[in-house]
Order: sequence, then structure tokens, then C-alpha cells
Amino acid sequence: MPEAPPAHKRILLKLSGEALMGDDAFGINRSTIVRMVEEVSEVVRMGVQVAVVIGGGNIFRGVAGGAVGMDRATADYMGMLATVMNSLALADAMNKQGLIARVMSAIAIEQVVEPYVRPKALQYLEEGKVVIFAAGTGNPFFTTDTAAALRGAEIGAELVLKATKVDGVYSADPNKDPSATRYAKISFDDAIAQNLGIMDATAFALCRDQKLPIKVFSIFKHGALKRVVQGADEGTLVYA
Repeated sequence: MPEAPPAHKRILLKLSGEALMGDDAFGINRSTIVRMVEEVSEVVRMGVQVAVVIGGGNIFRGVAGGAVGMDRATADYMGMLATVMNSLALADAMNKQGLIARVMSAIAIEQVVEPYVRPKALQYLEEGKVVIFAAGTGNPFFTTDTAAALRGAEIGAELVLKATKVDGVYSADPNKDPSATRYAKISFDDAIAQNLGIMDATAFALCRDQKLPIKVFSIFKHGALKRVVQGADEGTLVYA
């Protein structure tokens, strides 16, 4: 039986920094990052253009105790630098698996990564390279969820993929309520009315205004990313 073709040409994958920890308390779990890259490489081989935004919680968690009482803007800049570290690790793992990855940072660190320039990012995507957007939006007070929504809109992504630990959006916490049901799809307005907390409010509003759908799925479920890209009933689609 022939494989289903991709339903989307260009996607923005949002990974949390915590997803890279695996079962570790903080930091980057090598086997976890390698497995994630395998999932991404499957999708790239199908001809899908992939951009990635990654958080920094796995690294920032290790210094969070020292950030108590710290100026919010300073703490946010530390978090942005943590995303640069994660992006470099992710790009290295991708390059080792035969993908070509480029890290573009919203903060200038030109000895380490190139600055984010939209036309250059679009060129890389057209060339089949994976583009990893680091340092969030480059501004404090904005989350990496907002960076994912912003970059997704800027590059003309057809879908923002929010990779989580659960396989979609549920009517209640599935760990606490066994009767909780997964939504196959839900509108932005209904998700807001039910206060489902899929992304932070700024990111969610940006996706809704740009009519940029969000797909929530589990990055820990083998083959889930590929099924999402093929348009299968995987995770939860949030639509305008």
C-alpha cells in the first residue's frame, strides 16, 4: 500500500525545552534528542519544509533557583540564551543524521549562530534545510510559544505543531479524570471559552488572528509527527 502523501508543505514545530530532558531532572538527554530528530527526518524526507522553535526550560530549570527575585527581563534573556544552547544541540543531532540544519537567532551572537533574517530563512526552507529559530522573539516578556506563532506566521507555515507530553487537548486532565475525552478538533473561540490553556494568550491570539491552525500532539508517541503531517486523526486541531 503506498504511503499517504503529506497534507502540509511547510510546518512550524514547537518543542518545549523540557521535552529534551527525557527522564533526566534537567539538561539534554542524548537518546531523547536523537529519537526526536529521527521523527523530524522522516517528515523532511517526505518533502515537507520544517522550521523549529525550541524552549529553554530544561536548561533554565537548572538555574531557576538562582533566578528567584531576579529582574524579569534579565531572567528572560537568560532563558533566550538557553534556547540557543538547545538549538545548537538539536542542529548538531540533525546534521549527524544527514539533515542540513541552520540555527537563526533573534539575538545577535554571530560567532555562534547566524542572525534571523526572514528572506534567508525562507531560502533555507525552499532548499530543504531545517531552520531552527533560537532566542524566542528576541524580546523579554514574550514566551517561546509566542515566538512559534510569530515565526510560523512570518514564514507562511500552514500549521503550527505544538509538541507536548499528552496526545492532544482533552476535556479535562486525563491523568486526573479517567472520563476525559480527547478533542479531534476545536475552534480557537471554544478553546478560549473553556480556558484550555493550549498556548499562552499572546501566541493563541496571534494564531487566531492570522488564521494559522495549531495541532497539539505527543512528541513521545512514535510516528505521531509523520501522521500529523499526513493529515491523520492524530492529536487535536485548533482552527479559526
